[in-house]
Amino acid sequence: MSTISTRRRIVTFKNSLFHFGSAVRDSMIAEKYSGSRFLKDIIAGITVGIIAIPLSMALAIATGVNPEYGLYTALVAGIVIALTGGSRYSISGPTAAFVVILYPVTQTYGMAGLCMASMLAGCFLLIMSAGRLGRLIQFIPIEVTLGFTMGIGIVIAVLQVKDFLGLNVVMPESFVDKIFVLATNIGSANWGDAVVGGVTLLTLVLWGKFRIKFPGHLPAVLLGTLTAYLLTRYAGSEIATIGTRFHYLNPDGSQGNGIPPFLPEFVLPWNLPGPSGAPLNFDFATIQALIVAAFSMAVLGAIESLLCAVVLDGMTGTRHHSNGELFGQGVGNVIAPFLGGITSTAAIARSAANVKAGGTSPVASVVHSLLVLVSILFLAPFLSELPLSAMAALLLLVAYNMSEWRKVVSLFRTAQRSDVLIMVCCIFCTVVFDMVVAISFGIIMASVIFMRDMARMTKVHDLSLHRHVSEQVGSQYEVLGISGPLFFASAERTFRKIRHDCLNRQKLILDFTAMNMLDAGGDHCLDQFCNDMKKRGVDLMICGVQYQPMRCMVKSSFAAKHPEVRFTSTLEEALELASATMNAAAGTAAGRQ
Repeated sequence: MSTISTRRRIVTFKNSLFHFGSAVRDSMIAEKYSGSRFLKDIIAGITVGIIAIPLSMALAIATGVNPEYGLYTALVAGIVIALTGGSRYSISGPTAAFVVILYPVTQTYGMAGLCMASMLAGCFLLIMSAGRLGRLIQFIPIEVTLGFTMGIGIVIAVLQVKDFLGLNVVMPESFVDKIFVLATNIGSANWGDAVVGGVTLLTLVLWGKFRIKFPGHLPAVLLGTLTAYLLTRYAGSEIATIGTRFHYLNPDGSQGNGIPPFLPEFVLPWNLPGPSGAPLNFDFATIQALIVAAFSMAVLGAIESLLCAVVLDGMTGTRHHSNGELFGQGVGNVIAPFLGGITSTAAIARSAANVKAGGTSPVASVVHSLLVLVSILFLAPFLSELPLSAMAALLLLVAYNMSEWRKVVSLFRTAQRSDVLIMVCCIFCTVVFDMVVAISFGIIMASVIFMRDMARMTKVHDLSLHRHVSEQVGSQYEVLGISGPLFFASAERTFRKIRHDCLNRQKLILDFTAMNMLDAGGDHCLDQFCNDMKKRGVDLMICGVQYQPMRCMVKSSFAAKHPEVRFTSTLEEALELASATMNAAAGTAAGRQ
C-alpha cells in the first residue's frame, strides 16, 4: 500500500514539474527559436508595452491604489507568469475584470490587505493547478460568462465617471448609491477634466475606426495630456493629474509627487500600509477576513486566464496547457505582492494585440515588462503629468469592449428564454451585489435548468404495441422501454409512470437499451420499484443494460439484492425467454389436465 502511495506522489510531482514553464518549452525548446522570431517578439513586446503602461496605471487607480502599483504588477507578473505559465501568447498584468473585487478590499483593508489577498489567491490558483482543474472554463456556461463580463463593464464605467468629469465626491459602496451621488453632483463637473477626457476618448474611438496598426492608447493619452497643458496654461483650468493626487516617499524621507522613479523594494505584503496607514497583523483572523475575497480573485483569475488562452488558441491554431497556465498565474500572484504588485491575470486585449503584432513566444511578454521597467526608471516625471480624466477615458473604452454587448444582444435574439434569464440575473447580481454572487447564482441556476431539461428527456415507451413484440408475447407481458438518463431528477417520475402502466399486469419486461445513464438516485428508485414488484408477485425481466448503468448496478450489489429479477443482453433474448416461459407454463397446464 505504501509503495502505491509513493508512486502516486511521484506521478503527482512529475505532473507538477510538467506544468512549470510549459509555454517556454513548447514555443522555444520543442520548436526552433530563431533570430527572426526574436525580432518579432521584441516588436510585439514593445507594442504591448505601449498599451500596458497607461492601462496599468489606470487600473491601479480604479482599484484604489497608487498608479505605480499597477506598473509593478505588469513588471513582475508579466515576466514571472510568462516564464512559468502554459500559454505562449498571454500577456499578464492588472486587468479591468478585477476592479469590482479589488476596490472594496482596498477600501476596507488598504494596500496591505490587497496584497495579502493577492498572495492567497495565488495559493488557490496553485491548488487548482495541482488538482488539475484547468478545464474549469468548460463548466462555465456562455450566458454566465457574458452576464458577469457585461456587469463588470457597467460597474467599471460607472466608477470612471467621477474622474472623467472631475467630480469632487466620495463614491459609496452600493451601486445604486453611486448612481444617485453621480446624478446629484453632475452639475459640479470640472469642464476642463471633461474636455480632456472627451478628447482622449474621441481619439481612441476614431483611432479604432481608421484601423491603424499602431495602438491608439499612447497617442490618445498624449493628446489628452497636451489638451490639459493648453487648458491649464491659457484657460486657467485646474485639471487633476497623477502628480497632483498621488504621492510617495523618497529614500531620504522627502515627499515626491506622482510616480516614484525607482524600483519597488522587497517587502512583506502585511507590512504595507493598511486601512489606517499601519501594517496589518499576519494572523489567522486577518487571513479569515480576506479568504473569501482571495478565493473570488482566484476563481476570476482562473476564468479570465483560461478564457484568454482559449481565445489565443483560436487566433493562432495552437494549444495551451490549461493546468500549466493556472500554475504560472499562481506563481505570479504569490511573488508579485512581495514587490508591490496587486492581483494579476492574463489580459485578453493585450494578449490579442501581442498576437496581431507578431509575437511568437513568452519573450514578447518579457520585453513588454522590460519596457514598463524603462518607463519607471526614466519616464516617471512625464507619467506623473498624465491627467486622471485621460486615464478614466481609457478605462471607459476598456469597459465598453469587455461588455461584449454585441454578443449579449445576439444571445437575447437567438437563445432560449431560460438562457436569457440566466444572463440577465448574472448582470443584475454583478452590478448590485458582486461577481462571486453572480457566478455562483448563474452556475446554480444553469445547472438546475439543465437538470430539468435532462429529466424531461427521460421517457417511457410502450413497446407492447410493436408488432414483433406482440407476436412473441401477446398480451401477457407488458413491455416498456426507458430512454434517456435515469437519475435523481427523473427516476421517481419515471417509475411512477411504469407502476401506473403495469398496474394490472403480472409480467413485465423493462428495456434499458436506450437508457444511457444511471446514478445513485436512479439506482435507489429502481431498487424500490423491484421491491414493489416482488411484493405484488410480478415476474420482472430487465434487458439491454448499457455499460455505465450496469457498472452502477454492480457496485450497489443489485443482482444480490434482487435474485428474482432476470437479465438478458437484448430485447430479442428477453422476448424469446418470455415466450419459452409461456410455452413451458402452457405445457405444464396441459399435462395437469
